[in-house]
Amino acid sequence: MKLLYEGKAKKIYQTQNPDEVICEYKDSLTAFNGEKKANEKGKGALNCEITTLIFEALQKEGIPTHLIKKIDETKQLVKKVDIIPIEVVVRNIAAGSLTKRLGLKEGEKLPFTIVEFYYKNDELNDPLINDEHALILNLVSSRDELNTLREYGRKVNKFLREFFDKIGLILVDFKIEFGKDKNGNIILADEITPDSCRLWDKKTGKKMDKDLFRFDLGDIKEAYEEILKRLKDIK
Repeated sequence: MKLLYEGKAKKIYQTQNPDEVICEYKDSLTAFNGEKKANEKGKGALNCEITTLIFEALQKEGIPTHLIKKIDETKQLVKKVDIIPIEVVVRNIAAGSLTKRLGLKEGEKLPFTIVEFYYKNDELNDPLINDEHALILNLVSSRDELNTLREYGRKVNKFLREFFDKIGLILVDFKIEFGKDKNGNIILADEITPDSCRLWDKKTGKKMDKDLFRFDLGDIKEAYEEILKRLKDIK
């Protein structure tokens, strides 16, 4: 298979179908824009299965994704998309960069959900941007596309909050990415995993996500395995 792209967490391979690619999940862990790195054996397989379960559930709710099917432990067959270079971050509870920027206390419930846009650019450390910035940089072709990203962000959030609540997890915030398929439709791409979500246990308040790696708080593989186990229990 010809390697088309390799990022921090995944590799993308060409297939015989020009409209489809293979997405392989890596065992790598990165934080602070790649400044902290490690490898966790089996982490790629966990994230592949977690994303597959979540994307399948979202598709049943009418939210289009790039997922076609899971191929093996670490690989998915997905629709080829042109990634929109905007990270859509949805926040329900104050944590991470929001606490630093606004002086909010971690764990403070927000009065309403916030949807933020970040420019997907490693050299610039993925800066926070507004609608005008996105249009100036030609990251999207119109305000309608930005509104579509916001609307999908809120729809995904509404579903995921209830979805994770059923398995005893609080959805603090998450990052998602979108792409355009061959017909120009905007669809959910990339992944939804504990790498891209902040998830806290409802009973204990324990972090069950990549913050365990970021701040050396515990066994990240054990937490991811627990999340997958709970997801399978409600499937």
